[in-house]
Amino acid sequence: MKRIQPDLWETEVESPFPGLTTHAYLLLREGGNMLFYNTSLRQEIESLGPLGGVAFHYLSHRDEMGDSLRAIRERYGARLGCHRREQEDCAKYCAPDILFDQREIYPEGIEVIPTPGHSPGSTCFLASAAGGKRYLFTGDTIYFADDEQWRAGFIPGVTDPGEVETLAASLRILQQLEPDVAISSAFGGDAGYQQMSPRDWPAHVDRALERLRHVN
Repeated sequence: MKRIQPDLWETEVESPFPGLTTHAYLLLREGGNMLFYNTSLRQEIESLGPLGGVAFHYLSHRDEMGDSLRAIRERYGARLGCHRREQEDCAKYCAPDILFDQREIYPEGIEVIPTPGHSPGSTCFLASAAGGKRYLFTGDTIYFADDEQWRAGFIPGVTDPGEVETLAASLRILQQLEPDVAISSAFGGDAGYQQMSPRDWPAHVDRALERLRHVN
């Protein structure tokens, strides 16, 4: 585990398959810690204990699902959340306790923002830190690439070409936010997050939208 903000910890990097790298992130909260995304590393799951364990485990989309969902629930009693449209995929590993359906505020002031396009149930999360910073967990809706640019989560040959406009609409929702730190699930390069001025974020999303217009 690596501390990247006063109240935010990052798990060791994983590569579920060639070309994909991921982290999970533990957000410390007095009312119960929250784990965003997922880790399959047993030593990292155990490392969550000394930090206070996991009260809520929030998934951004179906690619984060796996056997470790049940291991984290059994170890910490975590309540698992995913989008309703991916409930069946999640239940193959662990039945979810919380189903996201619409944009709303969840416990501890976490804003849940459905952003379909990368997958039917893709969801982002906006959290305010104790020091006032805003963390935006973008899943794979928009990810931090190896050229240190933010790119739309359209994967040629994987993402349905008919979802380009759906994904673009989701990016425009995210563009209205003002994060101090944006944190993707999958990423390229050496890091899965970037600190920025909130006023810089719309330009990052603009560039991602421009690239998305040319995927076909």
